[in-house]
Amino acid sequence: METQAQKLWDQIIAKGSASDPQFETKLHVQSGATDQDFAHVEDALGVQIPEQLKAFYRIHNGQEEQTETTCFLRNLTLLPIHEIIEQWTFLQEEFDPDDWEVDAQQGIKPFAWSSKWIPIAANGGGDYLCIDTDPTEEGTVGQVLYFWHDWEYRSVEAFSLFEFIEIALQEEDTE
Repeated sequence: METQAQKLWDQIIAKGSASDPQFETKLHVQSGATDQDFAHVEDALGVQIPEQLKAFYRIHNGQEEQTETTCFLRNLTLLPIHEIIEQWTFLQEEFDPDDWEVDAQQGIKPFAWSSKWIPIAANGGGDYLCIDTDPTEEGTVGQVLYFWHDWEYRSVEAFSLFEFIEIALQEEDTE
């Protein structure tokens, strides 16, 4: 699984570098997360981290907080482990699962926010890319969804983190 994760990181860097030779430098990625880091997240969030997420984070533990950090995919910045915990805690305090009537796609529990979602990337506007560790019976543990802070729709973006990255890498740049 680590080989596939490394291959995805290589593809992210190659795609970004094709349009900006400084892309890799501007990513400001951190060195990989450790088993102790994962145990800390699992303990703090009360979830089990899917193996694909661990493999991806073993290579780079998110991006450093810089004023000019380049997005790793789409318009998203990859959160480091400590920031995952901070953002999850913020979302826990800010959003009650029963706050809104949510339109959730099959496979996702119809909550505005779920404590079983792991926010791994952010767009800087209050929206997060999340890993779902507690889907409905029709869903898949590890499926990827967006948490929109001001929109009630929840949909499965991909059935796994690796699938999401592969989809995002195939998209044309819209700049």
